[in-house]
Amino acid sequence: MTTPLLSVRGVKTFYGRVMALKGVDLDVSEGEIVTLIGANGAGKSTLMMTVCGNPRAREGSIAFAGRDITHLPTHEIARLKLAQAPEGRRIFSRMTVLENLQMGATTAEPAEFERDLDRVLALFPRLKQRIGQRGGTLSGGEQQMLAIARALMARPRLLLLDEPSLGLAPMIVRQIFDAIRALNKQDGLTVFLVEQNAYHALKLAHRGYVMVNGLITLSGTGSELLERPEIKSAYLEGGRA
Repeated sequence: MTTPLLSVRGVKTFYGRVMALKGVDLDVSEGEIVTLIGANGAGKSTLMMTVCGNPRAREGSIAFAGRDITHLPTHEIARLKLAQAPEGRRIFSRMTVLENLQMGATTAEPAEFERDLDRVLALFPRLKQRIGQRGGTLSGGEQQMLAIARALMARPRLLLLDEPSLGLAPMIVRQIFDAIRALNKQDGLTVFLVEQNAYHALKLAHRGYVMVNGLITLSGTGSELLERPEIKSAYLEGGRA
């Protein structure tokens, strides 16, 4: 069996004395879309931030491309071609769209900037129309597109997406998920997706994990998890789909 691109083993993360992650095991292989679903407060975003080094795992290990990154500083992890579009977007609101994309490219080769810029603007044409606007003046959907595009400018081997559909209109959600699918299919980009919208996430993903109270409770292919009665009752019924 090939070594996973991202391997999380026995990870425990604390906020003060509160244990947020209680021994998480998870793998993401090269070329996969893997999604992590769960209720609000389950620990999904904490896991994603722990992979990026803030907060630190107090126990367990995290390996990326065969290298132990458990104790690396966040900026060194970013240089290894692991990029994140964080929850809440966190774009630079006073900077223009172009300046935000330039910030994303700081760990990439300068000679590739124009080509990478053309690529992300083709993926999100709305950003091309807004290229000179300040980030803070964009709509919620446009800001999410910018957060993803900024992460892509780093030319990542692994793209971490934290709640990309949160608070967005269904049409915009569909555009963003279509873009993720295209990046994976055409460019072979590996994606680790944290998402509350279980239906969209599991339809998109090759494999999925379910997190409850800081623990992985289920795993399987996206289609397997969609068919499980406990997933349907917890995440897909009552209008959530």
